[in-house]
Amino acid sequence: MQTTGFIVRKRIATLFFFFVIIFLLLGSRVFWVQFVKGAELSEKALQNRMRDVPVESKRGIIYDRNGNELAISVSADSVYAIPAEVCSKGQQKEIAAKLAQVLEMDEESLLRRISRNSSFEWVKRQIDPEKSKAIRKMDLPGIGLTEESRRYYPKGTLASHVLGIAGVDNNGLEGVDFYYDKLVGGTKGRIIIEHDAVNRPIPEATHKFIPPVDGANLILTIDETIQYITEREVDKVFNERKAKSAAAIIMDVSTGEILALASRPTFDPNDFSAYAVSNRRNYGINDSYEPGSTMKITTAAMALQEGVVNAESRFYCPGYIKVGKEVIGCPDRKPHGSQSFAQTIEKSCNVAFIQIGLELGLENYYKYLKAFGFGQK
Repeated sequence: MQTTGFIVRKRIATLFFFFVIIFLLLGSRVFWVQFVKGAELSEKALQNRMRDVPVESKRGIIYDRNGNELAISVSADSVYAIPAEVCSKGQQKEIAAKLAQVLEMDEESLLRRISRNSSFEWVKRQIDPEKSKAIRKMDLPGIGLTEESRRYYPKGTLASHVLGIAGVDNNGLEGVDFYYDKLVGGTKGRIIIEHDAVNRPIPEATHKFIPPVDGANLILTIDETIQYITEREVDKVFNERKAKSAAAIIMDVSTGEILALASRPTFDPNDFSAYAVSNRRNYGINDSYEPGSTMKITTAAMALQEGVVNAESRFYCPGYIKVGKEVIGCPDRKPHGSQSFAQTIEKSCNVAFIQIGLELGLENYYKYLKAFGFGQK
């Protein structure tokens, strides 16, 4: 009996020791999870439950120098889906079919989108008012509409290469709308919603709205009237000459302000995807051009200032001139013969202006180029 009692006590002690070890292990784990990693795990759990729905800010208005609106923001409805609600009643196929018909989308791809294991899915952004009205009337489960801001250019193609374009996410992609995106674009807001394990919004749980901050307005140096006239004249040349491209820039020489900038071919920024990408190239600033004969005016001013020439100066043009190893001629190598200084400007004589430039000298030439502001902003 004593042996049996000893064995029983030994088994009880072993079992007790075993439970103590398990208790200590579990206690240690609880302590680690609760006190050491508690804050971190709580934050992760909260992140898993919270979902952000973006709220677009309204882009600032872009004006011309006289206060005429060149780019504004208008409201447009966007369609979204809450997949958990869509699938909760097993009607996702019927819902996809109805949406595809109204939105003119592929039914299969739409079904995959609204059936995803996510809390929020965009279906289609910035739809027409007629389509928005039709979807509201359907009142489909898990399908909603939210108002977004869309960029609109009321003048159509006017100054399109200056203004640029904005994308479906309301961010600037090209032109002024891109360059000043941080200023004009504003700051997006958020709707924070708590969801359950199957991504359904919890009605009485945490909901938070962080409002968007609208973008600042921007006033350009562009003059709408001068821009219109410039584009009209560029169109004439572009069409008459059947040119591949054309550009014109109008500047206020006293301030350096750009009053107009036209580039052809053109596009409508409200529907830019309907045009070839090459139409969006701004030939006024993206391409380099030799100044050519336009530099003869500054060369003439330099020469007069330095006394290299005067109104009585005369020049002889045989049609060409040799400078070093290079032979440079006037158009078609036709000689202008003897001519006055005024006539060299009138005929844009290459030979005469090379003679003037050589007489002026390299040092003086660069001095005046710098004084005129060439190579500087």
